[in-house]
Amino acid sequence: MSAPHEPALALEGIARRFGRRWVLRGVDFTVARGSVVALCGRNGSGKTTLLRIISTALTATRGTGRAFGLDLARDRGAVRPLVGMLAHHAGLYDDLTASENLAFSLRMNGERTEPARVAQALEETGLRHDANESVRGFSAGMRRRLALARLLLRPPALLLLDEPYASFDMDGITLVNAFAARIAQKGGAVLVATHDVARGAAVLQRAVLLESGRLVPMDLAAALAAPAAINGDG
Repeated sequence: MSAPHEPALALEGIARRFGRRWVLRGVDFTVARGSVVALCGRNGSGKTTLLRIISTALTATRGTGRAFGLDLARDRGAVRPLVGMLAHHAGLYDDLTASENLAFSLRMNGERTEPARVAQALEETGLRHDANESVRGFSAGMRRRLALARLLLRPPALLLLDEPYASFDMDGITLVNAFAARIAQKGGAVLVATHDVARGAAVLQRAVLLESGRLVPMDLAAALAAPAAINGDG
């Protein structure tokens, strides 16, 4: 990664348009290494769009961004190995087993398939007994656990979590928070887009609000006390 003084994430004037609609209108945002930050905002406010730009899955219409000193657009090939995202859609292969999905992920990243490594990731996510089951029969919660196991195989330096508590029971929530804390403790950073700020209270350090296409700072205690005021539908 870059020099230690470089922040994990630095965005300047990030804007994104879909057709005639500007979803993001000029996002300025810096995330220090070792941070776990909540990204709040109403449905449709652009949280997922912002995460996708940071992950390099989308390109900003305007503005610049850097992850660990690397430009999100010009250096995307170098950025991608540093960033991991738990998205709404897990991107799993239904006809493969849980183990096969993880092994395929390793091969796609140019790594050897190591059964012990795959087994460990499944153990950590509570899927050890489902290792040889087809993913087609998995519940939504099991799919989320498997997507998390895929991230555990190659822990990113910058972890992006898009509504990570959806479909998880309390054990799953604890698992997500523990993983986020581990990334931060190792000098990485975590950005958590969530409507359920309270479930991340154990690890969140600060919060920002995406409103009218721009980010504004907000009081984390206020977000925990009255999440409906900032995260409700609308």
